Amino acid sequence: MPDAETARLPAQAGGGLALSLESVTAGYGASVVLRDVTLSLPAGTVAALLGPNGAGKTTLLRAATGLLRVRSGRVSCYGGDITGRSVDGIARTGVCLIPEGRGVFPSLTVRQNLRLFAAEDKTAQAVERAAGFFPSLARRLDQVAGSLSGGEQQMLALSRAVVGDARVVLVDEASMGLSPIMVDQVFEFLARITAAGTSLLVVEQYVHRALDIAGHVYLLNRGQIAFSGPPADLAGDDLFRRYVTGD
Repeated sequence: MPDAETARLPAQAGGGLALSLESVTAGYGASVVLRDVTLSLPAGTVAALLGPNGAGKTTLLRAATGLLRVRSGRVSCYGGDITGRSVDGIARTGVCLIPEGRGVFPSLTVRQNLRLFAAEDKTAQAVERAAGFFPSLARRLDQVAGSLSGGEQQMLALSRAVVGDARVVLVDEASMGLSPIMVDQVFEFLARITAAGTSLLVVEQYVHRALDIAGHVYLLNRGQIAFSGPPADLAGDDLFRRYVTGD
């Protein structure tokens, strides 16, 4: 029987919130990056997390997934408190982070990466599930991941979301450094997993692509939430205009 650290949390708990941060403060060493941040992601929805460089977006994703210790506040998944759990413990609740910079094991083959990404009881199906989304990976199973193109490495990184039984996926700049064709494939993938019921929190440099798929937007500035609301309400936000135009 799984212990409290590894057990998946019931999907019906928590009033339909797939992920929530309540008054979270976090940082590195003596530096505080996030200050009293509150954010919620209803089950089956997409939210965009936007903001200028240095605003704390990656720090928020790391705090939510256990890669960074939360100094105060609470992180919950489907109503269950995951604050302070290990990275593996949080992953086993169904929370998946696709980090900036590919996030693959470059010295391992594609097949080995997929097996590491997979849920413990789904390693045999990992290749088939990944190939269903990215057929080109099936032709490169024995190729070392570090020798793949940047786009192929991103496909492999994104596969983590489908082979690991993720219910909540946090995506950090998945389109960075990719060709326009590959950017289209990234967003097609995100649309497919969202249609299947996966909850999504997206940090993305292509702001308008993110807004096209998001039902809610959080604008982070200097470690605090500066805006929270539907994308349509951003049009009149001065901070957002400055963020998009660079002025």
